[in-house]
Amino acid sequence: MKLRSLLYVPANAERFVAKAHERGADAVILDLEDAVEEGSKDAARAALAAAVPHVGQGGAKVYVRVNTGPRMGADARAALAAGAHGIMLPKAETAASIDALLAELGAADDGTADILAIIEDAAGVLDARQVAAHPRVVALALGAEDFATSTGGQPIPEVLRLPKLMVHYAAKAEGKLSLGLLRSVADFNDAEGLAAAAAEAARFGFDGASCIHPKVVSVLNTAFSPSEAALTRARRIVEAAEKAAAQGTGAFMLDGEFVDLPVLNRAKAVLAKAGATA
Repeated sequence: MKLRSLLYVPANAERFVAKAHERGADAVILDLEDAVEEGSKDAARAALAAAVPHVGQGGAKVYVRVNTGPRMGADARAALAAGAHGIMLPKAETAASIDALLAELGAADDGTADILAIIEDAAGVLDARQVAAHPRVVALALGAEDFATSTGGQPIPEVLRLPKLMVHYAAKAEGKLSLGLLRSVADFNDAEGLAAAAAEAARFGFDGASCIHPKVVSVLNTAFSPSEAALTRARRIVEAAEKAAAQGTGAFMLDGEFVDLPVLNRAKAVLAKAGATA
């Protein structure tokens, strides 16, 4: 599954919903939580019936970020009834948080909906692998702004780097997707900085990231897709390895670079990722 770019859209913002399917994002997140003020939350939930199929008409996966607390169950049931691919669950601090969501869904859950877990406090960071291990969770991310607030910090790169990497490694340890940049995505006008941050996250092995403005979508799609140079290099490594294996050689030199099994496996992963994002 490819989730290079996930575009947040307030579910009750008709003008944003109207064009969300044209933005090229791998996923659209219809938000019922932070982007919707309290007095509009019921209307935003009711809007899902039309908004979910509309934003997904271009092929993007559609997720709904639900509220936690008393609204969670009704939000999640409305999301699935509208045809959403899954639920983005904020404040997913333990595996019990996931179980609580599933219990609220009850008979509305047929077992196929994805859950994207957002960790937003220190306890969640320390228990992130437990969350990642839940069989219904497909991806993890750190909610930078809420995490900084909950820990009394500032959402600046040096504060966010360690907790984001901890959540990233927890996801990878359980074979799940890891989403995010090693900074906040709130400053969407910093195009150069976002591009550099996305490229950095891709080097660390993150699979994609969310954004709150459509102009960031192409930045994320580019950063989290293998470049032509990387694909060419990967193909050459795989081809050379096949020839070496036919001669009974497991490790060899290619263009001055030592190639052994880990290097070969990375090359195969690049090609597999290109297939997933084609």
